[in-house]
Amino acid sequence: MSAATQDHRAAGSDPVDWELAVATAERLVRPGPVVPRAEADSAVWRLREQAIDAEVHVRELTGLGRGLPLRPGEVVDRPGWVRAAVQGLSALTDGVLPRQSGLFSGVLAGTAGVQAGVVVAFLSGRVLGQYDPFTDGGRLLLVAPNIVGAQRALDVPGADFGMWVCLHEGTHRLQFTAVPWLGEHFSGLVATLVGSMDEGVAPRLRDLPRKLREAGGFVDLLQSPAQRDVLDRLIALSTLLEGHADHVMDAVGPDVVPSVSVIRERFTARRKAGGMLDRVLRTLLGVEAKVRQYAEGAAFTRHVVGQVGMTGFNAVWTGPDTLPTRAEIADPAAWLRRVAP
Repeated sequence: MSAATQDHRAAGSDPVDWELAVATAERLVRPGPVVPRAEADSAVWRLREQAIDAEVHVRELTGLGRGLPLRPGEVVDRPGWVRAAVQGLSALTDGVLPRQSGLFSGVLAGTAGVQAGVVVAFLSGRVLGQYDPFTDGGRLLLVAPNIVGAQRALDVPGADFGMWVCLHEGTHRLQFTAVPWLGEHFSGLVATLVGSMDEGVAPRLRDLPRKLREAGGFVDLLQSPAQRDVLDRLIALSTLLEGHADHVMDAVGPDVVPSVSVIRERFTARRKAGGMLDRVLRTLLGVEAKVRQYAEGAAFTRHVVGQVGMTGFNAVWTGPDTLPTRAEIADPAAWLRRVAP
């Protein structure tokens, strides 16, 4: 046995079989809408260009990122998003999840891989775009079949809807590229939370039936006070990022997206729609909570910008201490009193 093999076994194996996650998701992913080749090629070309144009508009509105290079987005299909999403999850959790060892380590990793693949496959038909700051120096992904499918379902102009999506994802890209400390802070919160997930769980499982009735969900049930504090900070940050992007994509205005008000109205209604099974799955996967984050974060952003302007709002990016807490997201006046008295 080589020294390298001994070192690998001593270190243990990855707790998630990411290759199996990709394979599982690719088998389960549903095909996108049927689009004529010429229309598909046109949509792909347009989205690449709109990613650049959108970021110009976001910079003008927010004042972030001036002088940074402008880059196009990567337009992908659903399997392409699956591979990118799993790569991002692997990068985000690398060195954070405890490594497995022992006779059943491969079985456990495979089970985790299948579970991750099922979740990613479900999301692959719903994600319109994504900015991943943790791989390849940052990747802005636009999922063409989902954008086209949503645009058709909403019955809105394709060029307008594509630009609207690019404004949202371009805002996310600027949040991380124009705020140098943000990526490390975000990944640090994730590492702290995940690294502590196995602490103190058993004592809270003894009275499981009663606690399940009273708890807000499994996450609330299993958290220690320290975990809850970290999760609150992570939720507050995610809510800020999503709400800020939602605010910007509308605030750029009808000069850039002429049908923006119609798109917002129909898109908001679509977020709430879906059959019973779909709603259950979205709840279990946290998608419903994410929808609430958009609204709560956008309301926080609108209030602060309305009070102190975008320049005053940008104090939020000064450092971790100026980020709003979860309570301040719900009470933006409290954040203003603390940060911009």
